[in-house]
Amino acid sequence: MIRFVLHYGCHFIVPFLFAFVFYPHRKWFAYSVFVLAIVIDIDHLWAEPIYDPNRCSIGFHTFHSVYAFGFYVLLLAFPKTRIVGFALLWHLVTDGLDCWMMRY
Repeated sequence: MIRFVLHYGCHFIVPFLFAFVFYPHRKWFAYSVFVLAIVIDIDHLWAEPIYDPNRCSIGFHTFHSVYAFGFYVLLLAFPKTRIVGFALLWHLVTDGLDCWMMRY
């Protein structure tokens, strides 16, 4: 239960805090970008099975790969895509935390 709460809290509650602290003038836009970053989970649709609660997304799914990570870091270099890069990297951190919790 704690894993579930932490995982989804990091996907939906922590981004709310990020938006209000780092983007106070555009907080709702920033929060929307963070929440929409969950769209990278579309790569679960071409996995077999589609959902496996005991599978680590990092390194398994296409948009959770080291190549995707590199692309998301690259997005940080440009002001217009920085928030998207930040949101996508936060998504990977959140999924990485979930992977870590699976081990213990």
